[in-house]
Amino acid sequence: MSKNLVIVESPAKCKTIEKYLGKDYQVLASYGHVRDLIPKEGAVDPNNHFAMKYQVIERNLRHLQEIGKAMKKADTLYLATDPDREGEAISWHVFEHLKEKNLLKNKEVHRVVFHEITKKAVTEAIAHPTELSTKLINAQQARRALDYLVGFNLSPLLWKKIRRGLSAGRVQSPALRMIVERELEIEAFKSREYWSHTADVSSQGQPFKAKLTHFAGEKLEQFSITDEKRANEVKQTLLEAADGKLIVAKLEKKQRRRNPAAPFITSTLQQEAARKLGFTTKRTMMVAQQLYEGIDLGGETAGLITYMRTDSVNLADEAVAEIRELIVEKYGADNLPKEPRSFKTKSKNAQEAHEAIRPTSIRRLPEQVKERLSADQLKLYELIWKRTIACQMIHATLNLVAVDLHCGGPENVFRATGSTIAKPGFMAVYLEGRDDSKESDDKESFLPPMEEGRPVDLHDILAAQHFTEPPPRYSEASLVKALEEHGIGRPSTYATIISTLQNRDYVILENKRFHPTDVGRIVNKFLTEHFTKYVDYSFTANLEDELDAVSRGEKDWIPLMNDFWQPFSKLIGEKEQSVQRKDVTQEVIEEKCPECGGQLSIRLGRNGRFIGCTNYPDCSYTRNLNEDGNQAAEAEVVEGRSCPKCGSNLVIKTGRYGKFIGCSNYPACKHIEPLEKPVDTGIECPKCHKGTIFKRKSRSGKIFYSCSEYPKCDYALWNAPIKESCPDCGWPILTLKTTKRRGTEKVCPQKDCKYATPYEGDPEDANGPSLETA
Repeated sequence: MSKNLVIVESPAKCKTIEKYLGKDYQVLASYGHVRDLIPKEGAVDPNNHFAMKYQVIERNLRHLQEIGKAMKKADTLYLATDPDREGEAISWHVFEHLKEKNLLKNKEVHRVVFHEITKKAVTEAIAHPTELSTKLINAQQARRALDYLVGFNLSPLLWKKIRRGLSAGRVQSPALRMIVERELEIEAFKSREYWSHTADVSSQGQPFKAKLTHFAGEKLEQFSITDEKRANEVKQTLLEAADGKLIVAKLEKKQRRRNPAAPFITSTLQQEAARKLGFTTKRTMMVAQQLYEGIDLGGETAGLITYMRTDSVNLADEAVAEIRELIVEKYGADNLPKEPRSFKTKSKNAQEAHEAIRPTSIRRLPEQVKERLSADQLKLYELIWKRTIACQMIHATLNLVAVDLHCGGPENVFRATGSTIAKPGFMAVYLEGRDDSKESDDKESFLPPMEEGRPVDLHDILAAQHFTEPPPRYSEASLVKALEEHGIGRPSTYATIISTLQNRDYVILENKRFHPTDVGRIVNKFLTEHFTKYVDYSFTANLEDELDAVSRGEKDWIPLMNDFWQPFSKLIGEKEQSVQRKDVTQEVIEEKCPECGGQLSIRLGRNGRFIGCTNYPDCSYTRNLNEDGNQAAEAEVVEGRSCPKCGSNLVIKTGRYGKFIGCSNYPACKHIEPLEKPVDTGIECPKCHKGTIFKRKSRSGKIFYSCSEYPKCDYALWNAPIKESCPDCGWPILTLKTTKRRGTEKVCPQKDCKYATPYEGDPEDANGPSLETA
């Protein structure tokens, strides 16, 4: 019998930590959150000091029961969930549940925190336990209560005023506003023409380029030359004045230092993984979690990185000493600064007791663990390893050269600049990426030797036409950076914020850039017009600061909740009465209806925005909303088929979720059907035993499998089913699951069953039968 019970969040850690602690300790996992607010009205009671009603999360009931059984036999409970506010809350929920079951009587309860899963870190944490932090628990309770109150009161309003199924969130709504506002900037942007002049020059046979900065004694601005005629006049004047030569008027040489970037925190890791590896924030955090929880290195399992949810750039003294030793061994003593580098955390609310994200041992070189890691794990580990090494190396030294060249006299000046790396320092290992950079981050430009007063050869002058460009749409990296700069959310929440916006179909990711959908625009318009304060960047950031103040014990959470709830609930009631649906979903435009002379408006329909008459239903005029405002091209007719409702032609249309079949008599007839029809797999539904499993395509284009009796039966799968019972739990079907690491396997679809075995058949079977296309 184990005298000590240790609770962690993830089962991946259990065996490793149990091995570190020995036979007197049993380690069990909570599998994440174990309790949440009841999913209905009244879960948070503002009239009773915001009392909160919790229930056990069904999928984790079995794990809580297992913890309860183990607690009956143990003398001491160690709550060892993750070292952040989420982890503190999970520990508190486990503690509260066990206390309600009367399982903690005469038992010792401790909170232990470790930031890396190594034997030393775990055993030291157990040797120096603490207590649950009431401050962190209160802060997390306040966050959860705020999110609930916003969601349960604002989302139903969106259902009534726009359409069913929508949601609003305390943090997701300001993030949506960012994306929509950037799109509006792009749409409102008016491109301007301008011209530049570049001299094609050489010195001692080595070519280089120089840009015109002054003409006729005046400094050139961006829009000094705005048409081709003037550009050609300037070019001709310069060529005649130069007579094939430019004179070196001024030569400047200087050195500049460039310091390494700080070690990774959550947000910078997400940004760099997006820039350099093409990872989404969700993928980055998933892989980082695997590296943190532990990798089998052959004979031992150990966490390779420290905890990945942190906003501190601090490094432990012991880790810095190890890094400095390796720099001397691997890169030479001349690449080691005299004193260890320290970095200042930007966030005033950062938890300084935490560490930055670093390898648990810098001596585990990426090439040494390569064979034990998946491709994604290796890429991310190498990124973290390089950044950590680089942050403790000497600065890079750059030689900068700037040359002013006169053309026919001092009134016309060309300027050339160049840089070379005199000493690479940290740049030999790692260089931070940049968002929307049009040139390589580490591109060097060289200039040939020149002397003041001496001529250089002018071969030609190039007049180039340019047009100003709108600001770029947000990528995952730049959106995370913007959220961080505005103080919206916290690093640990960025991946969830982005996923929520995509899952709600408020934004889509195309070519790694976020585009707001029509629904996203309408929701944002409603929130910014009627709930302006609550999507304001400063308000959201200040609320985050106040919640952080609660976590530090500087504020009480109940008054904070009251200050938020009183005006918010009042505004909800006012908008319920004063806002009509048409005010939200229609936007009147300066155009008359060609059929009845009424006003036209942009409206939100089932498949996105369109132009329609405000006299609807008396006038049914509609047309597609295109960039040029004209009616869309004629749709492709489906041969040999007529509308089953009105007999008109069926046509293939393009909607928000891709192509579909619809009646050409729309909107008089609103018959629609999918372009790709569901296919019966012939496998009986294991849940209702009445229907069969159909292969279907979702609105977003994903393949899934569901019961033919839907909506009576809601059984659904993402992986192709096969008619074969699970040998472990007896479930009537298995599924075929394919991953890069494990290949195609037969897997039990039941969450609580872990059965998986390699599939020997054709991997194409994992795709299931082909969908039928009209």
